[in-house]
This record gives sequence, C-alpha cells and structure tokens, in this order.
Amino acid sequence: MATEVRVPTLGESVTEATVATWFKQPGEAVAVDEMLCELETDKVTVEVPSPVAGVLEEIVAKEGETVELDALLATVVEGGEATAPAKKEAKAEAAPAAAAASAPAGGSRSDVKDAPSAEKMMAENNLSRDQVSGSGRDGRVMKGDVQAALAGGVSAQPVAAQTPRAPIAADDASREKRVRMTKLRQTIAKRLKDSQNTAAMLTTYNEVDMGAIMELRKEYKDQFEKKHGTKLGFMSFFVKACVHALHEVPEVNAEIDGTDVIYKDYYHMGVAVGTPNGLVVPIVRDANMLSFAQIEKTIADLGKRARDGKLSVADMQGGTFTISNGGVYGSLMSSPILNPPQSGILGMHKIQERPMVVNGQIVARPMMYLALSYDHRIVDGAGAVTFLVRVKEALEDPRRLLMDL
Repeated sequence: MATEVRVPTLGESVTEATVATWFKQPGEAVAVDEMLCELETDKVTVEVPSPVAGVLEEIVAKEGETVELDALLATVVEGGEATAPAKKEAKAEAAPAAAAASAPAGGSRSDVKDAPSAEKMMAENNLSRDQVSGSGRDGRVMKGDVQAALAGGVSAQPVAAQTPRAPIAADDASREKRVRMTKLRQTIAKRLKDSQNTAAMLTTYNEVDMGAIMELRKEYKDQFEKKHGTKLGFMSFFVKACVHALHEVPEVNAEIDGTDVIYKDYYHMGVAVGTPNGLVVPIVRDANMLSFAQIEKTIADLGKRARDGKLSVADMQGGTFTISNGGVYGSLMSSPILNPPQSGILGMHKIQERPMVVNGQIVARPMMYLALSYDHRIVDGAGAVTFLVRVKEALEDPRRLLMDL
C-alpha cells in the first residue's frame, strides 16, 4: 500500500516552497521519520520526514520545483523491499572515499557527515570540503555554509534593482561568479527595502555606562551558571530593560494597521541572529513574564537552532519589538532598520572604554552606544527619547528593574 507524502503546513502566510534537495531516490528503503527531502521557503528551511517505514516508490515533485501547501511530493510503499541496493551500496562506498579526499590531514572529520544538500551544492560548484567552514554540530557543513563560501567576496546586487547592471571589462567577467540569492535572502532584501519605503523611519541615539552590569555579572556569573545551567549574558538585561521601557512608552510596542493603531499588552521580543543564510529574528515570547535565567536559556536555544537551520516559521512570527546586537561583530555605531510591522528596534553596539567625567573626574568607563530606530508616524520624538533614556537608566542601575522605577 502506497502512502502519500505531502507538503506540510509551513506556517502562517507561507503558501509555497521550493524543493531544494531529495535525500532519497526511488527504490531506496526509508525508515519512519527519516528525512526524505528539504523544502526551502522565503523564511525557513523545512525537512520532510517519511510517515512510514518502507520504500520510496516515486518522486512527484523534482528538485527546483515550486510546490504549494498539501501538494504531493512522493509516495512510499509501506513495508516494501528496496529495489536499488546497488545504488545505495555505491553511495556507501563512495562516501568514505569522498570523505578521505576532502578531510584534513589529521582525519579528524572522517566520521562527520555533511548535510546532503551541502554535499550536492559543493559537487555542483566544484568545491572541496576544506574550502568550506562548517557551522553545524561537530563541524558539519550545512547548505548555508556552502552558500556563504560561494558568496564570499562577491558584491550582491539588490533584488529590487530596476536599472541594468553597468557593463564590465571582458577580462573581469571571468573573475566573477553569479550566485542566485536564496529565498530567505530575497525576503530579507524585500522586507528591509519595504520598511524604508513605507515607514517614516528615524533614529535617536544615546550611550550607556555598562560598568554596573559588568560588575554584577562578574560577581554572580558562577553562581548563576551553577544554579540555572546557563551563562549570564547581556541580552537578558537588555530584554528586561526594553520591556520596562515599553510599559512606559506603549506606542513603541504598537503597530499601524491602515488608519488604526494596535496597542499590544504583550511583549514578544525579537532577537536578531546572524546565520550563514542571513539574518533571522526569532521571538522570545512573553518576555515580561520570564526570569533572567529563562530569557538566557530561550535566547541560547533559539540562537543554536537558527545557526543549525532548525527554526520553524512559528519561532519568528508575532514579534512586537526587536533587539539587534551589532556589537558582537565590532560595530561601534549603526542605525538599525525596522522589522515591519513593528514600530521600534534597538541597536546594541560594542562596549569600549572611553574617557568620561564622573563626579568631576575624568575616568575610563566601559561605554556602549545605543540606537533606537522608530516609525515616526506613530512614535513622536519625545516618546522615542524617553524610551531610550529609560533603557539607559535601567542598564546603568539594574536595581531599578527590581523596583519598577
């Protein structure tokens, strides 16, 4: 009896996907929940498992095809016998040979299997394994790692550019490589440009002395990690400080819908995470109800799943405010772009010692520039400045968070 394998629910507002890679071929045996193929949407990559154990009978949707929700992908014969043993054995024999050819001299990667979609892309582009840096578990190469390697040093053109590309010299053409943007990267480009075109975006700046938080972390980090099993970072302080400020300036936590303003009495904080495929913003839900430890654990889990390509669409939906930390890359100051339909985004930056006047004395203090980009259609300048000042006050004296001041 043949069991149909169909496109699963991809999440709210996602209606189609592209078949990126088939991990199995017709005639090959499959186990229950073994991954059959990988679908790529404009937000996330989704792996489709086999619903039953048996043999893959037929592939209906080929690689590269665009499929809609509930479309038929393949059929699996439950309990059938494999009819492609030779091909499977050949693959098994070829894998060690390929691994041996591409592994480092020490052979430390001989037992690590890369993602099938990554292996396929490396083969198509004549890349050896040592040319790609793996970001997966134990150095496993993911599809995004290959895409990042291919795009390295290449200047990407905006998706929405209307003007033709300027002509280049014939000698330079052979030294260029054209790589198609992934659906995720196309969506990032489109949403950010739409944000600039739609919102009346403005940015206000301030600076914060991080000394109090750094001293607090230094004093309690060991006890915190021992009790809660996670490290005490800066993000939990920033999430708490932003929630505190959003209570006082609710329009920063609101959005515009036509001629209406929707004020939200919940605080779903988006935390921007850089991945090999591009920037994603998973959501820490109901952050106002979470402890410091719960926030740190949630952010660590979301960050790991983002880098491994395991985020679901639901993980990135419903955010009301976003925090972006460019400081991890060394950014001293920037103007973050709104994540629509949100009305505010906070940019964190590098902590750098600078001379400051404290009690009439010039001393070196660990300072960070903060940037709040906001939609001026709904947030006035006074509200934006007040929000940023409240964040600054809470970070410079974390006790204010405990006393709701």
